Amino acid sequence: MKTSLKILTLVLLSTLMFSLTQDKPTKVIFFGDSITQAGVGPSGYITKMKETLEKQGIKDKYQLIGAGIGGNKVYDLYLRMEDDVLSQKPDVVVIYIGVNDVWHKSSMGTGTDADKFTGFYTAIIKKLQSQGIRVICCTPAVIGERNDNSNQQDGDLNHYSNIIRGLAAKFDCPLIDLRKEFQSYSLKNNPQNKDSGILTTDRVHLNDLGNQFVADLMLKAVVK
Repeated sequence: MKTSLKILTLVLLSTLMFSLTQDKPTKVIFFGDSITQAGVGPSGYITKMKETLEKQGIKDKYQLIGAGIGGNKVYDLYLRMEDDVLSQKPDVVVIYIGVNDVWHKSSMGTGTDADKFTGFYTAIIKKLQSQGIRVICCTPAVIGERNDNSNQQDGDLNHYSNIIRGLAAKFDCPLIDLRKEFQSYSLKNNPQNKDSGILTTDRVHLNDLGNQFVADLMLKAVVK
């Protein structure tokens, strides 16, 4: 009798644990700078992702969390990873960084050298993956929307994007190649070769169309 009761208890506990696991939404953290900080705003890309998930009837399957801070570079993400990401025990982390590492070289006299960028980015991926977290990498999109390679930081953005592409391949991370997608979009939709106003408000930060563009690309990588 006691043996039967123990078996029944184990079966019930297993069923309960399975049910809890099945009902638990996939927790996704978007880890980045001011673009991601704005992503949780009324028209931000994270908000738009939530709206799309709701339209698709699967909003309860995903918990989307923004962890963006304006001005952040890759080493800022490394320093706050424990408090802002790991403590929340996410299932997926989307790393969206690199613009300030390049932009601040000229705008503020700071920035991040390519070798240091590679080192910190690698450390972030390895730490997240060691916790069983699925890591998705994003290349930085634009600092200026001209499509003839005449934006001041085009060379550096291409270089840092190549670094991220290489790390994504090395560590088997899905890649959202925003750099490539934004360049392709500008070639098709920016015949006047404007500096901004296509997918950004100010050459860097996303306008409403840009937020939707990023949201659609993110969803393809996040939703499985």
